[in-house]
Amino acid sequence: MTTSGVIPDNAQILDRLRTALAVPLGDAVQGVPDDVDLAEALGERYDSLAAMECITTVETHFGVEVDFVADDVRHIFSTLSRIAEFVRGRLEDEAALGAAPHV
Repeated sequence: MTTSGVIPDNAQILDRLRTALAVPLGDAVQGVPDDVDLAEALGERYDSLAAMECITTVETHFGVEVDFVADDVRHIFSTLSRIAEFVRGRLEDEAALGAAPHV
């Protein structure tokens, strides 16, 4: 959520996501289409360690928590659009529960 209390839309989340993921993945993430498999687009740059760094980056940057038991992280963190949908869903859940998201 922003200071205005509005949850960002998917396009805004994708923009912020690309910026945040440039740290663990490099600038190449800027050119990856939203629905393209990250492992396919980035090759060896998106290995299991990079995926874990992405999860940590998303948790820190957006103030959400990834549950490695309940969340299908291999599916969610396979494309930028799926990550953005996940983040938006978590932010909506937090807003509905009255929590203060860190966005």
